[in-house]
Amino acid sequence: MKNYELVLQQVEADLAAGRLRLGGRLPGERALAEQLGISRPSVREAVRVLEALGVVRTATGSGPEAGAVIVAEPSAPLTALLRLHLATSHLPMGDIVQTRVLLESWSAREAADQLAGGERLEKLEIAEELLRRMDAGGLSPEEFHLLDAEFHVALAGLAGNVLIAAVMGSLRSAIHGYVLAAVPNLPDWDATVVGLRAEHHGIVGAIRDGRGEDAARLVTEHIEGFYRSARLSSPTW
Repeated sequence: MKNYELVLQQVEADLAAGRLRLGGRLPGERALAEQLGISRPSVREAVRVLEALGVVRTATGSGPEAGAVIVAEPSAPLTALLRLHLATSHLPMGDIVQTRVLLESWSAREAADQLAGGERLEKLEIAEELLRRMDAGGLSPEEFHLLDAEFHVALAGLAGNVLIAAVMGSLRSAIHGYVLAAVPNLPDWDATVVGLRAEHHGIVGAIRDGRGEDAARLVTEHIEGFYRSARLSSPTW
């Protein structure tokens, strides 16, 4: 085991045991080095890894805000990892599409079921506000797809599953550039926008009405239809 991994192992154990909590601060560099019998550069390397993983946030100096503080930001490292693997073709776009379908259709069905019981109505209003912004005329493809990304992440958040919401946010961020690059492949951007808006409204309407199966089906058709039109992938659906 490399020396910096000893720090990672110790932090994981402390988090699991409750000795470290969100908002808590890691012991100082010198203290960790002496406790684990490793060099201070190894501790610094471990802290950099923890920061990249979204486990800590660091600030330099000697004041009360200095040091490494435990945070919970899972989407940033997930996004970076997905972007790297997409760039190296380790994650086929078809697999990304299928993953989105699985996560988003489940989220839509779950959200509709919960709304039928009177839950999370205020979160649906966030998605509806994004729809209103996407309905505005004169949006460029980039402006539209940035709002579209927020909309889909908001829908995933309706189900109340924190991990699915984080994964969805990372997926949308990671593939944003690929989606924009595919716009020229669309036969008619203006017609595509009209269709996407109608599909968005249909999905939200089904969720608001508590029609879970319809919401899941509409989300699936919406995602697969766009990727087919943009020729981003050809998975075996």
